[in-house]
Amino acid sequence: MGLLLVACLPGFWWQPHQATTVRQDYRSEMAPTFLVPGSSATQNRFNDLVKQLNQSSKNKHSLLRVEVMENGHLKYSGQLRRGDRRPYIVVGFQNHHDGYTNILKQAKWFTIAFKALQATYKFNHFSGMGHSNGGLVLTLFMEHDLAKTGAHADRLMTIGTPFNLEVSDPNEDTQLFKDLTADRDRLPRQLIVYSIAGSKTFTGDGIVPFDSVNRGKYIFQGRVKGFTQMTITGADANHADLPENQQIAELIQQDLLS
Repeated sequence: MGLLLVACLPGFWWQPHQATTVRQDYRSEMAPTFLVPGSSATQNRFNDLVKQLNQSSKNKHSLLRVEVMENGHLKYSGQLRRGDRRPYIVVGFQNHHDGYTNILKQAKWFTIAFKALQATYKFNHFSGMGHSNGGLVLTLFMEHDLAKTGAHADRLMTIGTPFNLEVSDPNEDTQLFKDLTADRDRLPRQLIVYSIAGSKTFTGDGIVPFDSVNRGKYIFQGRVKGFTQMTITGADANHADLPENQQIAELIQQDLLS
C-alpha cells in the first residue's frame, strides 16, 4: 500500500499542475481591440478611424464606446455584434483633461471599465491602441493592474505618446517617465509593442517632441517580447491628425489587428 501511494504522488501533483497550465494557456475566442483617446478627446474620437478600418477590411467589426465617469460609473453607446470575435472597444473619460495627476486617474478609470467589460464578455486576452495620453493610460494599466485581471495583452500600439510629457530636453526626466521606467519590469513579457511618432517638424509632431515619444524604448525594450519604433511623415503627420493618417491605419491593420 505504501508503494502504491508513492507511485500515485506524481499523478496527484501533475493533475492540478496541468489544470493550472491549461487555464494559463487558454485563449478566449473573443479578443477585443481597446482604443484609448488622448486628452480633450471623447469616446467618439475614433469613429472615423473604425469606419476607415472596416472599409479596408473584409472582416468588419462592431464598435462599443464606453465613457468612464469621475465617480466610476460607466456610460455605453454602440453595441457589440453577436459572434464578433475582434470588436473595437473605445474607452474615454468624463474628465479627459491633461496633466500628470489626471493621467494616473485615467489609468485607474480604464481599469474599472476593463474589469466590467471582462466580466460581461468573458474575454481573457486583448490588444490595445492609444493615441497621445491614451498610450500612457494603457502602459500604466499594463504595469499596475493587468496582472490582477488574469488577462493577457497580445499587442500594444502607441501613437504620438509623450512618455516624457511635453518636455523636449533629453536631460530632463518628468515624474511620469520615472514612474514608467521604475515599474517596467511589471510589463507582460509576451507583449508586442509598436510605438509610432508623427513628424510635422524636425523636432516633433507639433505638440509632442520626438524625444518624448522615443523614450518608449527605455520603457519597453528588453522587457517585452518585441518593440518596434516608427516615424510617420507626410500628410496628416501632425499630432491631432495621426489617428486619421492613412499610413497609420495601414499599420494598425498590419501589425495590431493581424
